Amino acid sequence: MTRLNKYLAECGICSRREADKLIESGRVRVNGQLAVSGMQVSETDLVEVDKKSARPVSAKVVLAYNKPVGVTCTEKDRHAKKTIIEAVSYPVRLTYAGRLDKESDGLMIMTNDGELIQRMMKGANRHEKEYTVKVDKEITDRFLEDMAKGVYLKELDETTRPCVIEKIGKYTFRIILTQGLNRQIRRMCESLGYKVKQLTRVRIMNIELKGLKTGEYRELKGEELSSLYRLCNMETGQKGV
Repeated sequence: MTRLNKYLAECGICSRREADKLIESGRVRVNGQLAVSGMQVSETDLVEVDKKSARPVSAKVVLAYNKPVGVTCTEKDRHAKKTIIEAVSYPVRLTYAGRLDKESDGLMIMTNDGELIQRMMKGANRHEKEYTVKVDKEITDRFLEDMAKGVYLKELDETTRPCVIEKIGKYTFRIILTQGLNRQIRRMCESLGYKVKQLTRVRIMNIELKGLKTGEYRELKGEELSSLYRLCNMETGQKGV
């Protein structure tokens, strides 16, 4: 028996956290009955999401995707001009590990391995994500110092973790975060009187954006994929690939 949220993650539908939301919203049924949080299922049970059967995947797919500005990180949204699922248009159902807002571009990891998503997104693991950011006015030493030590975000009532930041141009900096608060970099800059003009994610853990044109994706294989799984304390990086 397997907890339902883990089962849905193994089907490549979403992370465990997102699976809980699907269950709570009444979009999941088990053997024709509405599912409830915490229930367990077996391979003989019929699990459906939005009336479509959900089965664990055997072949794992992991993609690096260069998301363009204007693409929304959601699986389904009738108000979005283009969702990330529509933009990638991969023949196997995939979901993403960590969002980028519509106004941002850069690296996304797309996969049908729900456990990998779970490990990558867990904040306690402090996995690195690197960005290049352009702001609306000249960057000062005081700005860099305040960003590096952590910024109190009033809207979220939370202070960001200390981070690595480096000025790489008059209006541009590089920043490495180990957490993923909602619109974190934009909120940090706004709290210090700056406005983000351009934000690009260039690295997630050991996976780098370089070489990928906007809107393109590539399948992760070999040592690059194995290293990603090792960083997530998983040993199945090559299984089924």
